[in-house]
Amino acid sequence: MSDYIQLAGFVVIMLLVGVILVRAMSRAGQMAAADGAERAMKVYRDQMAEVERDLARGVLVAAEAERLRLEISRRILDLDKDAAARRVGGPAPAAMRRLAVGVILLSLVGGAVLYLGMGAPDYRDMPLVARQADAEQTRQTRPAQQELEAQVAAAFPDPAPFAGREELEPMVAQLRSALADRPLDVTGHSLLAQNEARLGNFRAAIEAQERVLEIRGARAASEDYAYLIDLMVIAAGGFVSPEAEAVIERVLRQDAENGVALYYLGRMYTQIGRPDMTFRIWRRLHDLSPGDAPWMPEIRAVLPELARISGEPRYQLPPRPAPAGAAGPSAADIDAAADLPPEDRAQMIAGMVDGLMVRLANDGGTAEEWAQLIGALVVLERVDQAQAILQEARTVFAARAEDLARINAAAQAAGLSTPAP
Repeated sequence: MSDYIQLAGFVVIMLLVGVILVRAMSRAGQMAAADGAERAMKVYRDQMAEVERDLARGVLVAAEAERLRLEISRRILDLDKDAAARRVGGPAPAAMRRLAVGVILLSLVGGAVLYLGMGAPDYRDMPLVARQADAEQTRQTRPAQQELEAQVAAAFPDPAPFAGREELEPMVAQLRSALADRPLDVTGHSLLAQNEARLGNFRAAIEAQERVLEIRGARAASEDYAYLIDLMVIAAGGFVSPEAEAVIERVLRQDAENGVALYYLGRMYTQIGRPDMTFRIWRRLHDLSPGDAPWMPEIRAVLPELARISGEPRYQLPPRPAPAGAAGPSAADIDAAADLPPEDRAQMIAGMVDGLMVRLANDGGTAEEWAQLIGALVVLERVDQAQAILQEARTVFAARAEDLARINAAAQAAGLSTPAP
């Protein structure tokens, strides 16, 4: 009986909507164009306000906030470039109105049939404002750290076995006993936190790391707090609790470029249903991180999809940055090679250049490193290779105008004749 009532309700709604839309189409020929700038301005004002809120919370640094302000300002200025582009609506031709009426009626009937078979009539609509409000509600009502830890402990009651556990357990027990008589031993508490974590005793590890922070007080480094975040998230089964978020914000106030804090802040926004914020944070994290940072594989895999969801269709994933500490032959390396015999000097420089070339091919690198490689190959009179590397670099950095200009300038300085695209 309920199915028939539901079907009748759909039919009534379909007829009412059809009548309203047909009447609207019939009057479309008399409608005057309207100015849509005010609606666009409201959206841009909301975006600008959100940038200011994120800057105040420490989610954005000043440079990133300024970039976003400039982008929003550019869009506002675009509203005034073409008055015709601001017009919304206007008189519609009669043939178009008749075609629209037919399409509307057909779509209503077909859509109703499909919705009865595939839809979810009881599921509420979720426009953008409602989704953001729902995400904020999820954020405010997340389980606390203690509750999450209890859930994980109930799901995994037995510690994970690993080689050497039998030897480590009595050593950790001795360390606990020794620290009872040395409560201010910061090194001991730091070791205890690390080894409790190895044993899977994450609550004990968290308490030991909190003791480290208490002892160090104002001298505690952002890395000390970042390790506490690691322990809290692992203990909570990968979820970022309100308590962990508070530590994240403290770290970012102290070090706005801390990779661990930025990574977990992005994960938190994903968990509450704000992938747009995750994209903003992880995009910045990607640009700050070396290529071998532990979070790079994950964020490089999801950034393109996050960009699409966040309304950034023009975003292109940049080349993978170089690993930490990686570099090509520096001026000091060249000077050191100057004292070697000519053959040994040439072999040493060629080896460093070949190493840089292999690393850039496998791991990627910055535009400066590509430019450095091009210049070094020309110095070694390997011009054909330099030409090939130049073309590859232009492909890699085609979507990044500043980096592409740096590559072309290096080619020109090296005397390569290949014209810039």
